[in-house]
Amino acid sequence: MKLKIGIFDSGIGGFTILSALMKTREDIEVFYLADTKRVPYGNKNIEQIRFIAKDICNWFKDKNLDVLLIACNTTNACALDILENNLQIPCFDLINSVSEIVTKKYIGVLATPATIKTSYYKKIIESKRENVQVFQQACPEFVPEIEKTNLDLNKLNYLSDLYINPLLKENIEEIILGCSHYPLIYNVLKSKVHSNIRIIDPSAALVNNFNNSFLIPKNYSYESTSSDNIKFFVTQNSEDFSKKVKYWLEINKEIKLVNLRSND
Repeated sequence: MKLKIGIFDSGIGGFTILSALMKTREDIEVFYLADTKRVPYGNKNIEQIRFIAKDICNWFKDKNLDVLLIACNTTNACALDILENNLQIPCFDLINSVSEIVTKKYIGVLATPATIKTSYYKKIIESKRENVQVFQQACPEFVPEIEKTNLDLNKLNYLSDLYINPLLKENIEEIILGCSHYPLIYNVLKSKVHSNIRIIDPSAALVNNFNNSFLIPKNYSYESTSSDNIKFFVTQNSEDFSKKVKYWLEINKEIKLVNLRSND
């Protein structure tokens, strides 16, 4: 029997989690919801995000999920309680997962304005580790750029310098990519820092936590996750999203257009 897994994001950011998941197991059925009508979430206020979280819960409720993987850091930071209380299934989130694997004293966080405003990364990490300092940097223009069908590398390089340089002045030793979109431009970001600075993708920590909780069956021989077991749903621009699925995940899939309760 396959585990029914929900993954949601405002757009393609959840591809980082989906990719990590597909590399580890095949006993899964995935419902991927992209709220493309309201992308980006990270420039909205906290109350808007909490309202959206309720919509997401309502949409997932009849999917009979076994588990939810929260691929959106902004919703994670602003509305984790809503997701957990409404769905009442195991919810694995990025922020708590990655807080367990930081190892250095000076930590930088790149994230959306909404995530930074909550200081959730800073609070969680500093509550779990002594003598650690967390420096946060809002990156308002990253998600709109990463969501483009054709990436503008010149613009991404410019933005990367703009956002990373303030953290480098704090002598940070690790950088957390606090938005699931950011690992999609990992190579651009890595080129901006010295090799001794570790860049952390929280999706790996989340998927590792999930796999530790939902153990892979014994005598299991991993082959690959069939794209037949992945269903994509968007709230707008299904054809455009289909191109992104093909580009980033290298699979061809039908993309279903859906309405969330208040997103008609």
